[in-house]
Amino acid sequence: MLEVLTRHGVEFIVVGGVCATLHGAPVMTFDLDIVHHRSADNIDRLIEALKELDAIFRTHPKRITPKASHLETTGHQLLRTSKGALDLLGSLDQGRTYEALLEHTFLIEDQDGMRLRILELTELIEIKSRAGRPKDIAVLPTLRATLQVMSEE
Repeated sequence: MLEVLTRHGVEFIVVGGVCATLHGAPVMTFDLDIVHHRSADNIDRLIEALKELDAIFRTHPKRITPKASHLETTGHQLLRTSKGALDLLGSLDQGRTYEALLEHTFLIEDQDGMRLRILELTELIEIKSRAGRPKDIAVLPTLRATLQVMSEE
């Protein structure tokens, strides 16, 4: 999914479990969570990427594909794709948008040259702490331990 999104030039921030694993945290996740830039151009690129991924809403009884009107909102769009579950977030943590989160991110690059913008681990920990959901609380000790190891290096 990340390769398809980046190939289409979609502007997004990786958050959630995949973000944690990219920081080196030994956590398990079953979906990719991203906060996308909600500009018209970026939504157009995102729609094209979603078409390639055969994305549909995973909670809707009919096979409905996401439209620009869905992606322009600050809400969460829970999708099923040919590559797995994808959660598109128009905002995160008390309505913070892509632009508001940017200052708490950095770019990483993999061995193939794919560049990803990910949320800082300290910010992810704070967001999960505020969310207070059982699954977020359960992962906090692991994220804090990962942060401690990173600060010792």
